[in-house]
Amino acid sequence: MTGVTDNAAESQFELTVDGHVAHADYRITGDTLYIDYVEAPPALRGTGAAGRLMEGVMQAAAERHLSVVPICGYAAAWMRRHRTL
Repeated sequence: MTGVTDNAAESQFELTVDGHVAHADYRITGDTLYIDYVEAPPALRGTGAAGRLMEGVMQAAAERHLSVVPICGYAAAWMRRHRTL
């Protein structure tokens, strides 16, 4: 998963780059993964970290056979751009 880890205790996927952590808060209900919030710290904005995080989230969802519902506007826009919505 391209460096993306699932911190299940915190219900978030994480990507660490140069000591900074971008994360996607999620919840799973049945066979659906809801992405509630995606955040990259200011040091990672504009570096593509949030996009790489989303790639990892989508890969994890596919491996677990989960459908994905983006609640977060960034996640929804990313999924539209990548035609996974």
